[in-house]
Amino acid sequence: MMHYDVIIIGGGAAGFFAAINIAELNPSLKVVILERGSQVLTKVKVSGGGRCNVTHAEFIPQELVQHYPRGEKELLGPFHKFMTGDTIEWFEKRGVALKIEADGRMFPETNSSQTIIDCFLNEAKKNNVELLKNHAVKTISHKENSWRITTDNSEFNSDKLLVATGSNSKVWKLIENLGHQIEPPIPSLFTFNIRDNRIKDIPGVVAQDVEIKIIGSNLISEGPLLITHVGMSAPAILKLSSFGALELAKCDYKFKIEVNFIKLDFEACLKILKDTKQLLSKKIVCNATQFELPKRLWQQLVFAANIEKEVRWADLNKMQLDALTSQLTKAIFNVDGKSTFKEEFVTAGGIDLKEINFKNFESKFHENLYFAGEILNIDAVTGGFNFQNAWTGAFIAAQAISK
Repeated sequence: MMHYDVIIIGGGAAGFFAAINIAELNPSLKVVILERGSQVLTKVKVSGGGRCNVTHAEFIPQELVQHYPRGEKELLGPFHKFMTGDTIEWFEKRGVALKIEADGRMFPETNSSQTIIDCFLNEAKKNNVELLKNHAVKTISHKENSWRITTDNSEFNSDKLLVATGSNSKVWKLIENLGHQIEPPIPSLFTFNIRDNRIKDIPGVVAQDVEIKIIGSNLISEGPLLITHVGMSAPAILKLSSFGALELAKCDYKFKIEVNFIKLDFEACLKILKDTKQLLSKKIVCNATQFELPKRLWQQLVFAANIEKEVRWADLNKMQLDALTSQLTKAIFNVDGKSTFKEEFVTAGGIDLKEINFKNFESKFHENLYFAGEILNIDAVTGGFNFQNAWTGAFIAAQAISK
């Protein structure tokens, strides 16, 4: 049986970040990462389309927590200890400069996730962190102040244990056997499947600033909207999927949304259209795009209002003006299912947050048992927030473990 001072289960972002910090804070500790597969940091690899969305340029803890449908209350204290600015400094000290994009997302200046992967692998090696691949954990037990871990082909024991395996159902089961409650996993970051003639032929079109409501709920979001081959995506949709994860799962992802493409109310929009009718009386309606909408989207909404291709503004009647106003400000779409957002799969679910001490990310049931990352019932909207949760939890746990 091999003995280590600290065992970390999971060779992902949180696992590496914790291991490196533990080894730096206390070089005398013998630290090992156990990874079930032959590859490490696979989620880092695909994040941000292969660029790695490291964090988000939000520097106020009270604002940052609002991006977490689950974990908002619990993360407020930890974010006062380690958050975005600390993340930026951590990477810069290790030679990785980050940049801020217009939407607040932060990436390495190289635009490559391999930069982050190489940083972690190099820092782990430099700090004598041992990495054992193909070590899927089979059992976790606690005897005589020591953690005992068995994998496919080895046995280990350690004084302290950190579990950072993300949404791994097999590890969740092992943690459940230790007395922790697991909230069942459900998708929390997904696109909406919609079959509708208005969007069928215009995939790739982006409406820059829309408002979307889920009918029959209090869920509402704003932001860019992308028309896809199967429906709708982009931040306005992904935020709804995240904050509505539990509610939307209950209705089997079949519901209605109301889209306001121009973020004006019905009366304000109608007035503008009436004025436009006078100003552009001789123009063809479908060719005279309004409200800075993409032309193809404008045309589809015009046709949906029963305005034919050659109709001029002067020829619009009251019924057509009302119909076009409705299409612009409160268009109803039927959602019939969901699709995974790119290669990034985020779930709601995990260890019940009431069972964790968020001053050090330690189990309230077992001394020297720590957790970090998505193994906890914490998830966020897209934009680098899930990684920031991983960095924060891993760093604070590392501080406690290194003492």
